[in-house]
Amino acid sequence: MDSLIIEGPSKLSGIVDVSGSKNSALPLLFASILFDEKVTYENIPRLWDIESTLSLLRIMGCETEWDKESGRVSVFPSITQKEAPYEQVKKMRAGILALGPLVAKYGEAKVSLPGGCAIGARPVNYHIEALKKMGVTVEVEEGYIHATVKNKLVGAEIFFPEVTVTGTENLLYVAVMAEGTTLLQNAACEPEVVALGEFLKSCGAKISGLGTQTVTIQGSKLKSPAKPIAIPPDRIEAGTWISISLATRCPLELNHCDSSQMTSVLSAFRKMGAKIEELNQGTILKITPADKYLPLHIETAPYPGFPTDMQAQILTLLCLAEGRSTVVESIFENRFMHVAELQRLGAKIEVNGSIASIEGPIKFQGAPIMATDLRASACLVLAGLISKGTTRVSRIYHLDRGYQRLDEKLRRLGAKITRVAE
Repeated sequence: MDSLIIEGPSKLSGIVDVSGSKNSALPLLFASILFDEKVTYENIPRLWDIESTLSLLRIMGCETEWDKESGRVSVFPSITQKEAPYEQVKKMRAGILALGPLVAKYGEAKVSLPGGCAIGARPVNYHIEALKKMGVTVEVEEGYIHATVKNKLVGAEIFFPEVTVTGTENLLYVAVMAEGTTLLQNAACEPEVVALGEFLKSCGAKISGLGTQTVTIQGSKLKSPAKPIAIPPDRIEAGTWISISLATRCPLELNHCDSSQMTSVLSAFRKMGAKIEELNQGTILKITPADKYLPLHIETAPYPGFPTDMQAQILTLLCLAEGRSTVVESIFENRFMHVAELQRLGAKIEVNGSIASIEGPIKFQGAPIMATDLRASACLVLAGLISKGTTRVSRIYHLDRGYQRLDEKLRRLGAKITRVAE
């Protein structure tokens, strides 16, 4: 297990290439199960969650090839085991995405209940109840979901009581291969869901309403993709780099972005006082920090609202704002675990239920701290960059699950950051 040693405060300068989106890559990789021929992907980020997904696909019988430097991955779908075992799925919650393709393609699946970050309950009962309406018999025994299609998959009207990204993705896999029409209501609108749907459409699926809360899918025969699938840029990584630029008060330029997917995040940063220029049709972002930052009230929400995956980063940045800010976490009930670590560095934050109140500005002082989840690890690195003295961030395997070589990118920009074995 590794730690990062950061000597701050940091002065950064340069250009950052934003990596491919983890949250798009994972559902697209699982989609390969639906096909009979090789599926190739480009711009796959080099992350532990990608390693875990490819390992799971291999356990189930697929052959995989991964050029880690170019980001090109090929999957040869040859499923021999229709089971996603606990030892693999416990490493990441996205392992639940094996459920839909296995049911759709093979009519059966045994998938472990998911693991991943300990940021709160993300129940899979919405997946299960929806599958039952489509002709799937589902039982949960000894920590596994056992799903079987006894007759045939049929279209159905599905209403999600709460917005669920992986639930929407799992139902897309199944609905495109079901007989008849499926209507998904209160569906997730996230760009990653749209990317999956557009890919399926390019393979012959009949889907309308992507990016809205009502998605209609007409069951149809899929054909294998004719060309490689390009993974879109990671909007959360881009937002994290903007936070780093603003916190260190060092201008940065970001390449390979899609600003159209970042409206709520860019709006929040601009309200704080930052200048963000969108160049080359929003694929390049030029970040100019402010001398002083204004406080904000932020509430996380499903897309297109402010993403929960950016909550930790902007909360850290708000410690530098002039006055009192509030952050409401409306998605996950246990996603303020980074607050205690930020307090060790000097942050003045109080948490009352789902609301964090931040008093700023403060000056961070380096100290040993511990990452508790993926996005918390990013905010702690951010805090270390602006702390005076030495900050040691331990348990950074969380960071490696979702950020491609973040420490190497920071060193190229001028940060004094070293990876050490614990």
